[in-house]
Amino acid sequence: MTTIAQVETFLVAPRWLFVRIETESGIVGWGEATCEGRSETVRTAVHQLSEILIGRDALRIEDHWQVLTKGSFYRGGPILASAVAGLDQALWDIAGKHYGTPVHQLLGGPVRDRIRVYGWVGGDEPAEIRDQISARIEAGLTAVKMNASGRMGALASVADLDAVVQRVAVAREVLGDTRDVAVDFHGRFTLANVRRVAPLLEPYRPFFLEEPVVPENSHLIGEVVRCTSTPVSTGERLYSRQEFLPVLQVGIAVAQPDLAHAGGITEVRKIATLAEVYDVQLAPHCPLGPIALAACLQIGFATPNFLIQEQSIGIHYNQGAEVLDYCLDQTPLTFVDGYVQRLTAPGLGIEIDEHAVRTADKRGHAWRSPTWRHPDGSYAEW
Repeated sequence: MTTIAQVETFLVAPRWLFVRIETESGIVGWGEATCEGRSETVRTAVHQLSEILIGRDALRIEDHWQVLTKGSFYRGGPILASAVAGLDQALWDIAGKHYGTPVHQLLGGPVRDRIRVYGWVGGDEPAEIRDQISARIEAGLTAVKMNASGRMGALASVADLDAVVQRVAVAREVLGDTRDVAVDFHGRFTLANVRRVAPLLEPYRPFFLEEPVVPENSHLIGEVVRCTSTPVSTGERLYSRQEFLPVLQVGIAVAQPDLAHAGGITEVRKIATLAEVYDVQLAPHCPLGPIALAACLQIGFATPNFLIQEQSIGIHYNQGAEVLDYCLDQTPLTFVDGYVQRLTAPGLGIEIDEHAVRTADKRGHAWRSPTWRHPDGSYAEW
């Protein structure tokens, strides 16, 4: 029987929320519903939504997704979408284990045998950028992502803009012409600042410019696209096909849905198909845990327009636990020459250390987003 018997959640360090679904026959599926800084709220939403699932057939994934997302008057947003994402991933994990095959096989089979991955590098100074990128290269990665800046005024100074350009120039120098650097604006720039700095970065050929403006200003993305030849990406704070459609229509090059936020495997698969219509590549956002990463990879192995996968091993957020600490076998998520090989185990393709998860949940976490202010005391986008 694949009847759903139990839904549990685990708030684990450093900042993740895991979802566990068990069927009456004992099949266990895992998902990740992490919503950074709001996971306790999502946890409540998961348990409310689980009332819909208990006693139902776990294999009716699409039907469950429809009911979970459309079965109430108030819909969408990061909290509900993240709750649905965790449940959806766990259901796909159950389906793969029930049929004895990896999820990407259920999505139509593999279109590639390995996926390129990139890592994040910090450093506000050129010397730090140089050292951190060098370390990533030594670890075998062929692509990195860096912050464009920290706090940025509405109309940045010449010094602030030159500092952005200088750091990207250092990154290009270290990486050479055969590796890539993506530049993440984190929505910290106004349109005016983007228009000024994006053309200055073109000689260093960034892989893409990520989230140049906040998602509330997605209607301005077209202006960003028109001011630069560098590919523009966005999507980590967009949660549905409907929210992605306008940015696809105005010419982004890379869509970055987060599988822990944007409705899970079911919705991101549809976002990928919609993106393909606009000749847009998929590069899921994932500075999260092993379950979210495995779900992203399952999408990637079955999606023709999949570009590259973010992963957060060694990211500065990971305090108290690392990405692979909750995996019984770390081998499936090992990187070779900057790639991860196709996952072949049933379900999401990884085996979670349940004892470690339950132990970590007893400690919990209370991760919160940082709050920044400008020198005059006004709030700054982070």
